[in-house]
Amino acid sequence: MKAARIVVLGIAVAAGGLAAVLAGRSDPPPAPPPVVQIETIQVLVAQKDIGIGMALSPQDMQWQTWPASASNPAFIRQNERPNAIEQYAGSIVRVPMAAGEPVRDNKIIKAKGSGYMAAILPSGMRATSTEISPETGAGGFILPNDRVDVMLSRRDRETEKMTGVESHIAETILTDVRVLAIDQLVQEKDGQRVVVGKTATLELTQRKAEVLAAARQMGTLSLTLRSIVDANSPNSDTPDDDETKTRNRINTVRFGVSTSIISK
Repeated sequence: MKAARIVVLGIAVAAGGLAAVLAGRSDPPPAPPPVVQIETIQVLVAQKDIGIGMALSPQDMQWQTWPASASNPAFIRQNERPNAIEQYAGSIVRVPMAAGEPVRDNKIIKAKGSGYMAAILPSGMRATSTEISPETGAGGFILPNDRVDVMLSRRDRETEKMTGVESHIAETILTDVRVLAIDQLVQEKDGQRVVVGKTATLELTQRKAEVLAAARQMGTLSLTLRSIVDANSPNSDTPDDDETKTRNRINTVRFGVSTSIISK
């Protein structure tokens, strides 16, 4: 029995040694795949929500890591303009920016001592104000950046001469006009959806500003709010049509002619 046990023990030792040898000869585990390095750049972004008309301060901007493949040529890069934060401090915001949104040249402008309204006006446009009330301003539901039509209500002198009866007419003298501000509010404030103001500032060409100034002396002006889906309507006036209608409106307001000038 002792000899048998010695034989069994020897076999077990030999098998264990063979297993160890075979394990030592097994292939090593595969190496992990290489980590893909994403190329990044530092982009100037808004550090918080910034509204239209606000002056930028250095605290409003910061550099943020951005994937180079997702960058836009309009982005301001730190390697190209390392002093951009100091350079843009004091600039006026022309378009609202959300926190984390890249700062771009077309969204800001150097005021050069001018007020914010002059800074945010597009080239060739004028800011012209007119009095409004809840009755003439769509009940206060007109907000900055809305589009409106301007309507003139006045006495029809020609009809009164013929009939001897007091007569009034209403006609649209300006269409698709952008509202720049209600009183001195140039953006929606604290989620406010109704702004009951006394003055609306409109973005007009010089000719349309003349129409508005003349119409103000003839009767009561009202603003009618346009639907947001009409902003790019295929029925919108072309530049040539718009210029012709503006000339007609100037003549109509100047001479008090009751011809129809409502845009089709």
